Amino acid sequence: MADGLGQNGRTVAEVLNSCKEDLKDFVATRVQMLRGEMKDKLTGLKLALPALVVGAILLLVAFFLFTWGLVSLIAMAMIGQPYAYTVAFFAVFALYALAGGASAAYGLRTLSAHGLTPERTLRVLKDDQIWLHSEARTQL
Repeated sequence: MADGLGQNGRTVAEVLNSCKEDLKDFVATRVQMLRGEMKDKLTGLKLALPALVVGAILLLVAFFLFTWGLVSLIAMAMIGQPYAYTVAFFAVFALYALAGGASAAYGLRTLSAHGLTPERTLRVLKDDQIWLHSEARTQL
């Protein structure tokens, strides 16, 4: 080994250079995987966004019309009361507050269950970490 070659006939510089190239390939593959997964998620979002905007506008108009009708209906049922429309508006407010709170709680629970993290990429990186640790142990 006086000639600078190891047992496999390669110098330390060659081995380090090989490790550096392997690491570059490893990182490039993982970055490419992450980009692909995020691109897929954004493509789906771009397709759904126009439909979500139109749907939200139409639902908002429908909400206002329904609210107006519901308040009028409750106020008509309270004919002769001095604050019929005020009471009707508060009754509809309470109904909407309960429905909105339940809906928001469900949405938050669903979002936290699914999330937007690139799960496949993180899983592969975790597997790679475990593999690297086991390889390091066998090399020592």
